[in-house]
Amino acid sequence: MEYHNASAKNGAAAEYQNMCIESKHNDLHKEDSKDSKDSAGADKLAHIEKAYTTVLSELGEDVKREGLLRTPLRAAKAMQFLTKGYKETTQDILNDAIFDENHDEMVIVKDIDLFSLCEHHLVPFFGKAHIAYLPNKKVVGLSKLARIVEIYSRRLQVQERLTKQIASAISEALEPAGVAVVIEAVHMCMVMRGVQKMNASTVTSVMLGSFNDNSETRKEFLALTMRK
Repeated sequence: MEYHNASAKNGAAAEYQNMCIESKHNDLHKEDSKDSKDSAGADKLAHIEKAYTTVLSELGEDVKREGLLRTPLRAAKAMQFLTKGYKETTQDILNDAIFDENHDEMVIVKDIDLFSLCEHHLVPFFGKAHIAYLPNKKVVGLSKLARIVEIYSRRLQVQERLTKQIASAISEALEPAGVAVVIEAVHMCMVMRGVQKMNASTVTSVMLGSFNDNSETRKEFLALTMRK
């Protein structure tokens, strides 16, 4: 009996030791992976910083003067932030935020602030997004709709594509009876350069499912959304 107990204890000890070794190995692997990502991120930041230094020099600026010493680095970090949507997906934010719910009436979230960069001139455009969907037994946390807008707007964009990407992402994630997205935005490429029209704004829309097929549903959405 004592022999069997000793064997069992030895077996448990060996198993525990193996678990510890495996856990330590996994931790080291995670640390190596994190270090590798951090190193790659630092390299990318350095390359972008160098590119901004070149741009400023070619514009005729003295990049060694006090006011510009850290400008290339700040600009590089700002550009990474303004385009962080490339590293994010809707799956990342929606995994735990979709719920079964017996609700089939229109859900609207309006006046979602958005900021993006025009891919033609790399200058900002900004405005509001209005989103509606008709649930098909599934609803999503309301803040997640704003997060979807954030993911796609934090990329180099054109407003038409941005509107469609937001609508398509919601449609794929929720499989609703319909999705509607309207974006109203001001483009600095029209305000600061080119035609220089201060009061010009651009409105784009995408209607999917019932919002496209049913004029009354579409009218209800537009009436509720455009009402100030």
